[in-house]
Amino acid sequence: MPRFSVIVPCFKVQGFLRECLDSVLLQSFGDLELIAVDDCSPDDCGAILDEYADRDPRVKVLHLPQNVGLGRARNAGLPHATGDYLLFLDSDDTLTPGALRATADRLAEADDPDVLVFDYARTYWWGGTRRNVLAHVLAQAGADTFTVAGRPEILDLLMVVWNKVYRRDFVEEHGFEFPPGYYEDTPWTFPVLLSARRIAVLDRICLNYRQRRQGNILSTTSRKHFDIHEQYERVFAFVDRHAELAVHRPYLHRKMGEHCLDILAKPDRLPPEDKAEFFRRTAEMFRRHRPEGALVDGEVALLEGSYAAYRLRRQAGRAGREAVRRAATARRAAAGRARRGWAGLHMRRPLDPDLVVYSASSHRGVLGDPAAVYHKALEIAPRLRGVWVVRDEEAAAQLPPGVEHVLVGSRRCLEVTARAKFFVNDVNWPGSLVKRPGSVHIHTHQGTPLKYMGADLLGRPGARLGSDVPQMLRRADRWDFSLVANRHSELVWERAYPCHFTSARTGSPRNDVLVGAGDRAGDAFRLRHGIPEDHTVVLYAPTRRDYRRGGYVERVDLGRLAADLGEGHTLVVRLHPTLAAGPARGLGLTELARRGVVVDATDEPHVEEVMLASDALITDYSALMFDYANLDRPIVVHADDWAPFTASRGAYLDITAHAPGHVSRSQRELAWLFGSGAWRDEESARSRAEFRERFCEFDDGRAAERVVRTLLLGESMPAAGEGAVRIPGQNVGGDLLAST
Repeated sequence: MPRFSVIVPCFKVQGFLRECLDSVLLQSFGDLELIAVDDCSPDDCGAILDEYADRDPRVKVLHLPQNVGLGRARNAGLPHATGDYLLFLDSDDTLTPGALRATADRLAEADDPDVLVFDYARTYWWGGTRRNVLAHVLAQAGADTFTVAGRPEILDLLMVVWNKVYRRDFVEEHGFEFPPGYYEDTPWTFPVLLSARRIAVLDRICLNYRQRRQGNILSTTSRKHFDIHEQYERVFAFVDRHAELAVHRPYLHRKMGEHCLDILAKPDRLPPEDKAEFFRRTAEMFRRHRPEGALVDGEVALLEGSYAAYRLRRQAGRAGREAVRRAATARRAAAGRARRGWAGLHMRRPLDPDLVVYSASSHRGVLGDPAAVYHKALEIAPRLRGVWVVRDEEAAAQLPPGVEHVLVGSRRCLEVTARAKFFVNDVNWPGSLVKRPGSVHIHTHQGTPLKYMGADLLGRPGARLGSDVPQMLRRADRWDFSLVANRHSELVWERAYPCHFTSARTGSPRNDVLVGAGDRAGDAFRLRHGIPEDHTVVLYAPTRRDYRRGGYVERVDLGRLAADLGEGHTLVVRLHPTLAAGPARGLGLTELARRGVVVDATDEPHVEEVMLASDALITDYSALMFDYANLDRPIVVHADDWAPFTASRGAYLDITAHAPGHVSRSQRELAWLFGSGAWRDEESARSRAEFRERFCEFDDGRAAERVVRTLLLGESMPAAGEGAVRIPGQNVGGDLLAST
């Protein structure tokens, strides 16, 4: 008996079907059967299904003699299911990698609940991906099982069949089946959830819900959308047969009204001549099923009036929104004129020689190199007044106590930027910032560059998507100094940003804490995350990909990697900052962190602290490796997609040929490196020493002090790397910036 029976009804989806089937059959968890139902499809769906059945015994194919529709096609597959759990997958959707393994693990943890609800992401035909906006409902549900009465918010999730798995015995006991018609999920999902005694959730994206450009049944203009009324009649009839469920009637009543009004509001659902009839039938049904004492307010209150009143309200709403939009545009324009006038007033005042304006990571807070310079200035030059520019009140609330700050675009921001002598930033100031004569702009960058930047992106259209390179260079024209940690960076920045700045061989200020760091430097992080003192901490830090919209490509199975590391190891994962708010964490990281399999350090504000707490680094092509090399701890480069990465983004050197340690080309090889101990052998130490000599050339632990003394105070100080043995950084074979 398999663990899962995956039922896939198929009709006119030949273009998507193979991808759907492969997403199931290539899962790392293979204890399944796939029951594919050919709903008398007129295209080649049936032939494709037979082909898969011939080569994989887990595939069973049913060919229906006539088309019966989505719900009844699912019903046809039910009697053939023998698995412990049922999963209904639409044939144009796909399971995400590792979804069934994560689901099986969660079912075991929850002791086989009646229903398990998992998360999904909408994947759009143009390449975009958006996670379920109600994902927080799953995150807040916790690890325990519950009923709808205990957590009614579970009913706020999209009421579809495919974001859940169902215990087959539970389904058979209650005799659940799908009705004919559109919206067949509605009279299945509500009764199932209301009947379940034990519901569990999995806060992980297990399914990609394809948003087709055309061909989606629910986007077809038709009177078939009137089926929604009959489907809700079935829901109410089910509640009538189970007196104990009467408490949920007010919610279902309101949900029915909202659902029907949503269908009516969609421009592509109902024929225009049928909308009045749809409204009247909805209103009649709403009145007939209204529970005694039920509160009717908000949008559903429109169902107590006429269709004419509904249309007037809709038209008024559109007109009101347009008026609000125009008023907001006018206010913004007026505010902009006022701010420019305010800024002009202060531009006529002299520069303040002691005022330093800082910003980091697009105004996110006191971070990175600018933060290191700021703290050192407080220590050795207290007369300098440091003011941070932050993006919003939320970012301001996260600032350390006593940090003076201004909000982007505010009058106070315009005042300090108009009068500041010094500017320290690691990204770039807005194009609206005017560089006054005598002001000094210090650009710290965000580490040593491996992938193409600036003007070098002009030949990489995919990598520069959304970036205005000429505007980027105009902003860089304001730089006076560009901080570098090595000669490689010096040459890269002068090539990528052909502007009139001076390269300052200061080292990277944020790396000062890494140079000569002791073994106990990361204890605070370990203690905060409950990592045992005797554990070997392995940090995995992947970067984003330019060949995939959204930037995230799951190159490593995190659960498997944690298991491969074995007892006595803790895997810490830190995603690239640009991936932190996207769907990447929902593809397994969040759930693994909840179960204690890994530690998710993506939200840790100070990456230096994460590095200090680790004993080894696994990365692909993240610039973090150049900083981490200062710790003189093992580094493994996981380069299983180096060719597509460089083809799409470009790289200044072949990191696989000049790596700071061993290079793995597959997860199996990565596991072998750690299992055999090769990750910290003499060869890796030699590679790391060469890498450090080249790329940590100017990092001597005094970079922040050097910036403050030489660039802010105008004092002299020994140059970085004096007395050290240096090598000509660009005379190494395979480097695209090699001297000629």
